[in-house]
Amino acid sequence: MSTQTSAFEKFKGMSPGAYVGLVMLMLFLFMALFGPMISPYSIEVHTEDIFAAPSMKHWLGTDQHGVDTLSQILHGAREALKISGIVVFLCASIGTFLGSAAGYFKGTVDEVIMRVVDVLLAFPGILLNIAVVALIAKPGIGTLILALCINGWVGYARLVRGQVLSLSTLDYVAAAQSYGSSSFRVLWKHILPNILSPIMVMMSLGFGGVILVEASLSFLGLGPQLSYTWGALLEQGTTFLYVTPRLAIVPGLAIMLVVLGSNLFGDGLRDKFDPKSKQR
Repeated sequence: MSTQTSAFEKFKGMSPGAYVGLVMLMLFLFMALFGPMISPYSIEVHTEDIFAAPSMKHWLGTDQHGVDTLSQILHGAREALKISGIVVFLCASIGTFLGSAAGYFKGTVDEVIMRVVDVLLAFPGILLNIAVVALIAKPGIGTLILALCINGWVGYARLVRGQVLSLSTLDYVAAAQSYGSSSFRVLWKHILPNILSPIMVMMSLGFGGVILVEASLSFLGLGPQLSYTWGALLEQGTTFLYVTPRLAIVPGLAIMLVVLGSNLFGDGLRDKFDPKSKQR
């Protein structure tokens, strides 16, 4: 009970905007988890309902194939959550591991890891993602995740390295080392628990960023070969922008609201865990 209470206490006292962002993210999570099960229609072609206007039958209307737009948005939410969740988890894990090694062991390990980071940062992120995905004729979800992870971990590595460099000079870390604790134990028990807050902030901000990049690649036709991802829906909607603008507006709003919610929640966490950031 006490553990659950202490975990909940960390999220108390955030700004109103952070709670708004949290609600938006929770709604997105609900859509992603249960949307395909509660979607009013399948996402199969229905030629008799082409370009149907919003009504009680089709709340957001239908597209050029007669497919219900709301159903496509709900199915696309699951794909967005799947891709973004996996990418953020992998990038945070890889970045935390390499950043911890660079900051704790220093020397050659630090030089090698940080030079790799510098090389990856020298490339514009989205262009590197496009280059990787474009190498595959029919990129799938696995290819997209790989492309986003190639340079997605570098921000976490730099953040964690700086935090570890700072914490490794503190007395309690030196005391643990003097007692003969292994490097793994010092990192796992004494350093990493104290840098979880900035990692959580970066993950919450990065979640929306990954959704935005994934939608951009799908918009360019370089994402998963699925017609109902939000980026693909946005691209299809632009084709009929002057006929039925809602086909582009609906997925565009969905992307915008999730990214906004991620940013609001991330900013709230940052202000909560680092009050000095409010003065910057």
